Amino acid sequence: MADFLTRIDLLTLLIFTPLVGALILLFVPGRRVDIHRWGAFAISLVAFAISLLVALAFDNEREGFQLTQTVDWIGFFGIQYKVGVDGISLVLVLLTTLLTSISILASFGPIDTRVKEYMISFLVLEVGMLGVFLSLDLFLFYVFWEVVLVPMYLIIGIWGGANRIYATIKFVIYTLVGSLLMLIAILALAWTYQGQQGGDWTGAFDYEMLVGAGFDPTLQFWAFLGFFLAFAIKVPMWPVHTWLPDAHTEAPTAGSVILAGVLLKLGGYGLIRLNLPLFPDAANDLAPFIVFLSIVGMLYGAIVAIRQPDLKRLIAYSSVSHMGFVTMGIFVFNEQGVQGAIFQMVGHGVITGALFLLVGVIYERTHDRTIARMGGLGQRVPVFATLMVFFALASAGLPGLAGFVGEFLVILGSVAWEPWVGYVAAFTVIFAAVYLLYMVQNIIMGDVTDFLQGLGDKLTDVDRMEAATLAPLVLLAVALGLFPALVLDITAAPVEGVLEIVNAAAESAAETTAGLLP
Repeated sequence: MADFLTRIDLLTLLIFTPLVGALILLFVPGRRVDIHRWGAFAISLVAFAISLLVALAFDNEREGFQLTQTVDWIGFFGIQYKVGVDGISLVLVLLTTLLTSISILASFGPIDTRVKEYMISFLVLEVGMLGVFLSLDLFLFYVFWEVVLVPMYLIIGIWGGANRIYATIKFVIYTLVGSLLMLIAILALAWTYQGQQGGDWTGAFDYEMLVGAGFDPTLQFWAFLGFFLAFAIKVPMWPVHTWLPDAHTEAPTAGSVILAGVLLKLGGYGLIRLNLPLFPDAANDLAPFIVFLSIVGMLYGAIVAIRQPDLKRLIAYSSVSHMGFVTMGIFVFNEQGVQGAIFQMVGHGVITGALFLLVGVIYERTHDRTIARMGGLGQRVPVFATLMVFFALASAGLPGLAGFVGEFLVILGSVAWEPWVGYVAAFTVIFAAVYLLYMVQNIIMGDVTDFLQGLGDKLTDVDRMEAATLAPLVLLAVALGLFPALVLDITAAPVEGVLEIVNAAAESAAETTAGLLP
C-alpha cells in the first residue's frame, strides 16, 4: 500500500484539492447555501483524508524529504514547483487539514451571510497554508505565504466584528512589511547562489541546494533578519505582536480557530525550516537576543492576559505567551528544546483552537464576551462548563494533557542551554495557571449573573453540531498528552538534521576563534 501511495503525486493532490473544490463552488449559485456549507466541508474532509494517506506513505526510518515532486516553473531563473514532506511538515499538515474541517463545520450556524464567498475563502486559505508547509522552493514558499494573506483578510474584514476594518488593515500592514523583507532576502540568496555557480540560475531557489551553499556570514546576518522579522510577526513575538489581539477579537469564531491553530504556526515552522539551516552562523550569533525576546513575550503575554476583560483577548494574549515557548525552544539548539517547540505548536493548535470554539459557543447565545457578565455558567450550561475547564487546564499545562509535554520539553532544553532561562520559563507556567483559573472562576463558578438570567431559555448548552467540532480536539488533547511519541517519533529525524547543521556551524566558529587567539 505504501509503495503504491509513493507513486502518486499525493502532495500536489493534497495542496490543490481545496482549490479545485473552491472553483467548483464558484459556479454554484449563492442562494444554494446548504450546498456551499456541506460542499466545503466535504472538500475539507477529502483533503484531511489525503493528508492521512500522506502519513500512511511516510517512512519514519528514511532521512530527508519524501514524496517529492519537482517541475520546472520559471526555468530561466531556476524557479521550480518543488514540494516534499518530512516529519516536521507532516504533523503540521495533519493539524491544518483537521482544523480546517472543524472550522468549516463550526461556521454552519454563525455564518449566514455571503456563505459562498466565506467557504471559498476558507478553502483558498487551506491551499496557502498547506503550500507553505510543503514547499521546497523559496519562491514557491513565498507565493503560498502571500496566498494566505488574502483569504484571511477577507474572513476578518467581511465577517468580523464592529472594528474589523481596523483589525484587518493592521494585520495586512504588519504581514506585508515582514513579507517584503523576506522577499528581498530570498532574492539576495538566489542572486548570490547563481553568482557562485558562474551565472547559472539552476537551483537558485531550491531549498535543498541553498542549505549547503555556505553563504558569507554578513549575508547570513542580514538575510536571517529579513526572514526572522516575517516569521516573528506571524508567530507573533513581542514586540511585533500587537496585531494579534485585534485580529482575534474581530475575527469570526472559525477565523480565530484557524488563526491560532495554524497561521501562527507558519512563523514557527519558518524559523525551524529556513532560519536555522540556511543561516546557522547568524542563528548562533542571534540566539541569545531571540531567547530574551521570547522570555519577555512569555511574561508580557501572561501578565496582560490576567487583566483582560474580554474572553477572546485573554486567549489571544495567552497565545503570545505560549508561542514564546516555541521560539525559545527553537533557539536553545538542543533536541529537547526544538522537539518541545514543535510539540507546543501542535498542542497549542489543538487546545487554543478549542478554547476559541467554546468562546464562539457562548457568544452565539449571549452576543457578549465580557468576563464579568458570565459568572455562574456552570449552573446553566454544565457541558460547556466542563469542556471549558478541561481545555483551560490543558492550556495551563496539566500533566496527561497536550499542553504539558511541549512546555516541559522546552523547559528541559532551556535549562540545559542556560539554567536561569529554564527557571524563568518554568515560572511563566505559574502565570498561565493564574489567568486561566481566573477565567474559570469568573465565568464558571459563583452565582448566575443578572445578565445571564435575563437571557432565559436562549442560554442553551452545547448542541450536537458544536459537540462534533469539539470532540476530536478533546480526544487529541488526551491522546497527545498520554502518547507524545505520536508526534515526537515523527519529528525526531528532521530535528536532528537541523541541529547538526546549527551545531556544526557553532563548532566551526569556535575553532576559528580559538585559532585567532594568541
